[in-house]
Amino acid sequence: MIKISLVWLLLSIVLLGSSPAHAAEPEGLIDISRSAPEIQLDMRYATPENFLRRAVYPLAVCLLRPAVAERLVRVQRRVAVQGYTLRLWDCYRPLSVQKQMWAIVHDERYVADPAKGSRHNRGAAVDLTLSDAQGVALEMPTSFDDFSARAGRDAEAGWSETARRNYAVLDRAMRSEGFLPLPSEWWHYDATGWEIYPVLDVPLAPR
Repeated sequence: MIKISLVWLLLSIVLLGSSPAHAAEPEGLIDISRSAPEIQLDMRYATPENFLRRAVYPLAVCLLRPAVAERLVRVQRRVAVQGYTLRLWDCYRPLSVQKQMWAIVHDERYVADPAKGSRHNRGAAVDLTLSDAQGVALEMPTSFDDFSARAGRDAEAGWSETARRNYAVLDRAMRSEGFLPLPSEWWHYDATGWEIYPVLDVPLAPR
């Protein structure tokens, strides 16, 4: 009896050891840090450094649909060849947070109506910028969540030469891998095919 128990114990250890870490991903979302740990996370909604002036995420994590994550990894490889790295500001966003944002900024140029759902709520959009080889964020047209005309892509003539050059690197890399820019926010990109994904309200929580 003791021998049988020991066998089962050893078998259980082997099986547990062979299971991948973080195997259970909520609603088909995966953590980008698993695929590309070199991508920098600067998840602003997990801090007070955002237009809500408070943290609305309990942790700084970037969750995306697997196909979207794969594209973003390819973008990272493209910019890495040029000596840059991606810095992410936002990825998947629960619908409950979308409603909080809409209550403050009732303008669909900058915040999607939660009745329709955001691409972020589908895990198919990213807000991001670039950092240099030392991890320092590059100059871009505006700061994050600058809800003004200057943040729009048609305001390029008013951007500094450095900002235009840096943004061009990011924009080319993102478009090359199937991400489409939002006209009113230079930092926001939607993955083509986003409409196939349902809106989610899965809380961001440690797993």
